[in-house]
Amino acid sequence: MIYVLRVGPYVIHTKQPERRILKFFLIVAFLVTSLVLIFKILQINHQFKLENVIDLPYKEPDNKKSSLHATFSSRGKCDLPHPCPEEHFTFTINTGAANVIGPKLCFDGEWILGGKNKPGGPGINIVIVNGQTGEVISTDYFDMWNADVEPLVEFLKSIKNGSLVLMVSSDDPATKLNDEARTLITQLGSSYISTLGFRDNWIFVAGKGIKTIKPLEKHIKNDKEVNKYDDWPEMLQMEGCVPRQKG
Repeated sequence: MIYVLRVGPYVIHTKQPERRILKFFLIVAFLVTSLVLIFKILQINHQFKLENVIDLPYKEPDNKKSSLHATFSSRGKCDLPHPCPEEHFTFTINTGAANVIGPKLCFDGEWILGGKNKPGGPGINIVIVNGQTGEVISTDYFDMWNADVEPLVEFLKSIKNGSLVLMVSSDDPATKLNDEARTLITQLGSSYISTLGFRDNWIFVAGKGIKTIKPLEKHIKNDKEVNKYDDWPEMLQMEGCVPRQKG
């Protein structure tokens, strides 16, 4: 079909569909030319070559670890913020909270007390460890409210030189304590056992006959005016490192 366009006094005859087809081919030619030019530029700059962009697995630099890996690898055993030095044992100890939550004790990456399978008990919980190998020799708890103090005294007397001694309170550690038991614990290096009272919270770590270990201790008094749990003080935590004994 032929269309007639009138421009001023003149009349122009044109075939409109043919002009549209011509315009389409010009656009296609322009796009093809642009793509060719872009491809040439990419070939010139080797940083943008196709083989550098796809199908290459990510390889982390040898001298730089991911932040997630660094976060996990920088933590120590027993969930310490940082690893202990070489030839040291790691420990984390939590007292009980009131008479509801029992004590927890982790030594060198193993939870000795805590959880359903390894619960502590009310009173004074004690873990004895070989100072050279880190092997747990014995663990027990002594109820200082309902039970007698004599089993605790005999246990303290049985501790051998070269042993690490870790003690942690739960509920009430002091009501049945007598002078003999307090003296034996004082000889291990405790400064607070002489004043340990009803429902105080207490943590103690020492080495029997090991001069290279300085006793570590935390103590908080049961004071109803400042207690966190009414009739019980807040829970205590201690974490740290103790040197392995040389044979």
